[in-house]
Amino acid sequence: MTVLRFDLPQPDFETEAFWAGAKEGKLLIKRCLSCERPHFYPRPFCPHCWGYEVEWVEASGRATLYTWSVVRRNDLPPFPERVPYVAAVVDLAEGPRMMTNVVDCEFEDLTNGMELEAVYHPISDDVTIVQFRPVA
Repeated sequence: MTVLRFDLPQPDFETEAFWAGAKEGKLLIKRCLSCERPHFYPRPFCPHCWGYEVEWVEASGRATLYTWSVVRRNDLPPFPERVPYVAAVVDLAEGPRMMTNVVDCEFEDLTNGMELEAVYHPISDDVTIVQFRPVA
């Protein structure tokens, strides 16, 4: 019997490929076949031209830091064990913005426009999350 955990993402029809890709160490985003623009978060239509012909494509995993906040307190499980952490928005090299975490970086070293690369962190047997770290 599978026990659903409220602290883990629950893949659904629209996000299943994203989570499967992350588990394989790939960052997948959607691209519109009509206007050819990429977008993120996964959805069944293009937010730019409203076309319904979209496909999954592998992103480069490169990004720049757009904004961030150091979270020092979060009372919702499982976050009390994870604080402090960096909640961030990054600009993917392909264009879309993505909410994520920045890891492997001292808080005082974070800067706007910092070059980042995707890293993949398994948090359960079924779920791997995409985070970003500074490019070495």
